[in-house]
Amino acid sequence: QVQLVESGGGLVQAGGSLRLSCAASGRTFSSDAMGWFRQAPGKGREFVAAISGSGSSTYYADSVKGRFTISRDTPKDTVYLQMNSLKPEDTAVYHCAARRTSLLAVTPNSYDSWGQGTQVTVSS
Repeated sequence: QVQLVESGGGLVQAGGSLRLSCAASGRTFSSDAMGWFRQAPGKGREFVAAISGSGSSTYYADSVKGRFTISRDTPKDTVYLQMNSLKPEDTAVYHCAARRTSLLAVTPNSYDSWGQGTQVTVSS
């Protein structure tokens, strides 16, 4: 089982930037596809971005395309989410997730390991 720990969240003004990190440990991580999801109060878990096990493929929700970038550093077992031009509607708890295949996915139930999440708050 992969253990995932997110960091990098915080309070930022609209238009600002944050970089989230997700450190993985446990079973072999290099072949896992990874995803970022977010959950705002009173809402369901929403797909944000995903990256394949090789890092060669990425996919983004329309709401963050062009503003967020997902990347991975396999030797460091870490996945990143660079978030630019942040908006108040980006406010949520952000979770990273891993799945036991190199193919990326966009649905939460496709992932078998989850981190506890990190809070991102964007003020207007």
